[in-house]
Amino acid sequence: MKKPLTLADVQKFENMEFLAKQLVEGFITGLHQSPYHGFSVEFSEHRLYNNGESTRHIDWKVFARTDKLFVKRYEEETNLRCHILLDVSPSMYYPLENNGKLAFSALCAAALATLLRKQRDAVGLVTFSDKIEQQTPVRSTASHLHTLLLLLQKQLEQQPTAKETNVAEVVHQIAQQIPKRSLVVIFSDMLSRYDAMEANFAALQHLKHQNHEVLLFHVMDRRTEEDFEFAERPYVFVDVETGQELKLQPSQVRDHYRTAVENYKRELALKCGQYKIDFVPVDISEPFDKVLYAYLVKRAKGR
Repeated sequence: MKKPLTLADVQKFENMEFLAKQLVEGFITGLHQSPYHGFSVEFSEHRLYNNGESTRHIDWKVFARTDKLFVKRYEEETNLRCHILLDVSPSMYYPLENNGKLAFSALCAAALATLLRKQRDAVGLVTFSDKIEQQTPVRSTASHLHTLLLLLQKQLEQQPTAKETNVAEVVHQIAQQIPKRSLVVIFSDMLSRYDAMEANFAALQHLKHQNHEVLLFHVMDRRTEEDFEFAERPYVFVDVETGQELKLQPSQVRDHYRTAVENYKRELALKCGQYKIDFVPVDISEPFDKVLYAYLVKRAKGR
């Protein structure tokens, strides 16, 4: 069994294309070996059977192997259009020693794009902070995938500059630009100003009003950003987006901080549930596979 990829691997190798391919191949192999082998068939050729539809195209050979009902999928059913939105604001570079959240999200985006290409689907990439930084067309060619992965690699080589996150403005722009029903996948820590929360929710709702499917990966470093696990000594905490500094010892604010973060996550999850947006909390210490599996579940439900 291959050793699972880690964030250190993302920094060690300068070839995002190689890492993404390795991650996808390992993921597919793992599906064959896991109890979730219902997805381990060639999913570019099959989809899960939906209750109530005709049984005419059920693949009974696959049913015999997996004990799950799959329907043969034809070429016209594979034309999924996916827009990947990657938050590249300064907070995504935390922890700074390895570009933690950004490195994690960039590799997940690269692997997802590779998987989409494998399924003959079209994918586009948008990077954003306080505005759209880069935006690619939505295509399904091998050359387009190569270009997209190079952009992700270059993004990891850039240094963060002082700017805030503006999820709402970017999502509104994307919602207005997408002409056809699409899948919109967002990688973000959603760490914008507290007074921007309602605007963020309104923007996500805009996507749903446009009849798009939305998958939000809420990317965090759980140990420090949620549990606030710092050694008990004086620190100077710096807001990487505004530069504001705060001198304190962790115990002075830990309980209040944990409560505030938990309340924010609960409200975010609640709103996403109301808008029928798939909300997936992701810890950067977790395996990358969690993101790809969440995508496959979303795709199966959306068909």
